[in-house]
Amino acid sequence: MGKLGDMMNKAKRMAKGHPDQADKGVAGAERAVDQRTGDKYDARTDKAADAVRRSYRDGGTPER
Repeated sequence: MGKLGDMMNKAKRMAKGHPDQADKGVAGAERAVDQRTGDKYDARTDKAADAVRRSYRDGGTPER
């Protein structure tokens, strides 16, 4: 796997180990996108943030 894939796997492991901190980061990123777009894509950012949270919470997809 390339460097980007390795970095992504490391980020997933860190998020699974510190889900509360990861939640803060996801919420901050979601807020930033919503602010910059004037909430134009609010429903999409909500859906994306939920998918990200599921990826490192208990019901997430297994890591490769």
